[in-house]
Amino acid sequence: MSEITNVYRQDVGPLRFIGKKYGDVDRVDGAFSNKWEEWFANAWFEELEKILGEKLIEDYADNDAYIGLMRHKEGEAFEYWIGMFMPPNTAVPEGFEFSDFPESSLGVCWVYGNEGEVYMQEARCAKKLEEEGYELIADEQGAIWFFERYGCPRFTEPDEKGNVTLDICHYIKP
Repeated sequence: MSEITNVYRQDVGPLRFIGKKYGDVDRVDGAFSNKWEEWFANAWFEELEKILGEKLIEDYADNDAYIGLMRHKEGEAFEYWIGMFMPPNTAVPEGFEFSDFPESSLGVCWVYGNEGEVYMQEARCAKKLEEEGYELIADEQGAIWFFERYGCPRFTEPDEKGNVTLDICHYIKP
């Protein structure tokens, strides 16, 4: 069973998310792992990393992390984006889409366990954040945005027990 080992607030400046958007029709067995495999097979992260290059976002820790960004609004199609956060106004390469985010506060939960246990813990993390006194917020259209952040080396290098840490982040009231 996974456990939440760290909960904190992280303030970030404006960011541009660049990636590709998917929906429920793209799921296989309830997950988007097939799309992540497609990303690695097509070297799309490498393409984004070339753009990012030396422009890493100075005021954003984990600025080189791969992101699984989600958008939920009652009555609208669920969106799952794969990509990376970039500095504002970064040019978007052909074949990619983007979403801009204003200066924000994130509620961050570190979910620790074996890789199969750390996924799909967004609701659990939202509850934990609320228990810790954070207030989750929606955007101007009433949509809730949250994301999985695959930070190095927390996620990419399993510890001596074979466990990893996946960051799950929700937008919170500043």
